[in-house]
Amino acid sequence: MLEPETFDVVVVGGGPAGATAAEHLARQGRSVLLLDRAGRIKPCGGAIPPRLIRDFAIPDDIIVAKITSARMISPTAREVDMPIDGGFVGMVDREVFDEWLRERAARQGAVRRNATFERLERGSDGVARIHYRSKAADGPLETVRARAIIGADGALSAVARQAMPDLDRPPYVFAYHEIIRAPQGQSKAFDGTRCDVIYRGELSPDFYGWIFPHGDTASVGTGSAHKGFSLRDAVGSLRDSAGLGEVETIRREGAPIPLHPLSRWDNGIDVVLAGDAAGVVAPASGEGIYYAMAGGQFAAEAAEAFLATGNANALRQARRKFMRAHGTVFRVLRMMQWFWYASDKRRERFVSICRDKDVQQLTWDAYMNKRLVRARPLAHVRIFFKDLAHLTGLVRA
Repeated sequence: MLEPETFDVVVVGGGPAGATAAEHLARQGRSVLLLDRAGRIKPCGGAIPPRLIRDFAIPDDIIVAKITSARMISPTAREVDMPIDGGFVGMVDREVFDEWLRERAARQGAVRRNATFERLERGSDGVARIHYRSKAADGPLETVRARAIIGADGALSAVARQAMPDLDRPPYVFAYHEIIRAPQGQSKAFDGTRCDVIYRGELSPDFYGWIFPHGDTASVGTGSAHKGFSLRDAVGSLRDSAGLGEVETIRREGAPIPLHPLSRWDNGIDVVLAGDAAGVVAPASGEGIYYAMAGGQFAAEAAEAFLATGNANALRQARRKFMRAHGTVFRVLRMMQWFWYASDKRRERFVSICRDKDVQQLTWDAYMNKRLVRARPLAHVRIFFKDLAHLTGLVRA
């Protein structure tokens, strides 16, 4: 029998993490197969910070809106505006953005196939066999050989379950949003240059609701780790309260979102994880696109090192590099979510803290550049004492 087609790397999943990994490896001259179920879009606000735009060379025509402020809305409907001084956050439509990333990988030489991953096995030579089923032809099971595999197939990764069955799964927030037709003109309830973040227990007992503009459309959504909580009802309530209940609904999407990075991203043989499969969604904010693409880049670099040396220990560098770059931010955000999102009373105080100009500037600096800012120690000291005053109730929310 003829041997199956062989690739240096098979990337399972064509979202931002998988497409970024495939593009990087193809650019290095590696033979890459990108398997993706076309048409699947996860719920996502679609925000991309300036660092992502710079690091991954995102052209301006992919950005559907430029956000210049955020509005934080407390449980008692108190509003705090947080303007961005001299910059913007880009917004993308994931349906267009993800496909553009996949096409960029293909232009570099990656082979794209519209397919669903079925299982991973090993031949007598020890080389992995990837079995997949083509979606376009709805045909029989097909097989390729892979020297390395990148699992970028989402929070419930089938690659992770098969390659690392003993790996503990992280807790999840279940996110749901509705893409709606954006209302014409600006209003108090909707502004095409502003992201609204709403902290109210009836919209989410442990996360938040959002209204994020996407140019001609908008994402209205929420999330919760409480399985009995009705996300669809909450989004309906949010739309009604914002005067968006009667506008056209274009599509509805839901998916689990991991709450913290997995303890291990590789199987010690030939598989490394990236994106939601590795758990790289920021706690508290739920931001995932930048971290998915950064994780995809690190996974590709780790796979490249493994292919070059044959040493499977090289696969560990993906998680090591990511946590070195972003682990502290994730730990801080996890503590923030655990404390500030615990009740509406605390969320009221959290929104109140966001009025502070030092808090606003350091928040935007950290978000836009993806690093904790240490250049203004006095601002950090002031924020510490202001936080302490709020925590002890010495100031009113």
